[in-house]
Amino acid sequence: MKKRIASNSFRVKPGGGITLDDWPTAVKPICKSKKHYKKLLEHHVKSLTELQRLHYASARYALLLVFQGMDGAGKDGAIRHVMSGVNPQGCEVFGFKQPSAEELKHDFLWRCMCRLPERGRIGIFNRSYYEEVLVVRVHPEILRGQMLPEALIDEKTIWEQRYRSITDMEEHLSRNGTKIVKIFLHLSKDEQRKRFLDRIDEPDKNWKFSMSDIHERGYWQQYMDAFEACLNATSTHHAPWYVVPADDKEDARLIVSRIVLDALEGLKMAYPVTTPARKQELQSIRKSLEE
Repeated sequence: MKKRIASNSFRVKPGGGITLDDWPTAVKPICKSKKHYKKLLEHHVKSLTELQRLHYASARYALLLVFQGMDGAGKDGAIRHVMSGVNPQGCEVFGFKQPSAEELKHDFLWRCMCRLPERGRIGIFNRSYYEEVLVVRVHPEILRGQMLPEALIDEKTIWEQRYRSITDMEEHLSRNGTKIVKIFLHLSKDEQRKRFLDRIDEPDKNWKFSMSDIHERGYWQQYMDAFEACLNATSTHHAPWYVVPADDKEDARLIVSRIVLDALEGLKMAYPVTTPARKQELQSIRKSLEE
């Protein structure tokens, strides 16, 4: 088995300074064969299963995983493969699409805050509150439909204000026991084109394709600019961003699984200690069962 994946090499340092054009969308293959890949992923999934059981029993922390990326970046696949061994009882996945009429009546963080994981559980956001500084920034006309007071809609200041709202909220969650890990699947435009063609050519993938995907592809550079600004403004010590090269799905899944493992391993967790009173109660129950 190869040397352990260094997840910190994909982490965006607080204070930013990254340029996405200089950040790779592919790395040297982590595995030498399909068999090696499956073995390593299986090892990661097994370790994750054990840690998730401990996390659930300990019930001291919550873990929030945020996935962002362009259409076709592999968010669904990464979540499905990496979390395949996790007990559904201790994990929930939420996908955030266009806000509903009810959600638009609240602040932009509200709908995601209603889905935060409890202590002992893992919450996964497939897209998130970050859409409000990504797609909304690329399409600022959306702001007009968000029922905000006219005085608050100033494109010169609103994005910095939203970054501040996000980082303040994430810091608050961190102070209260929620570990936040944010993953941006960094896909190249050429690889996205290939994946879109696959969705057209393979019948069992046709359902994934939408003309809106092509429409948004036309704003590629605007999205890259929005992602870059967002990553630089909101990667912090307590809620870091990881930019994961996504052109190779297998490499991306291995990197993501290592990031999640490192996050769980960094938490101070232990199985609850059985007290003398509890031991006495259990012996009493045993006695009644043996009668």
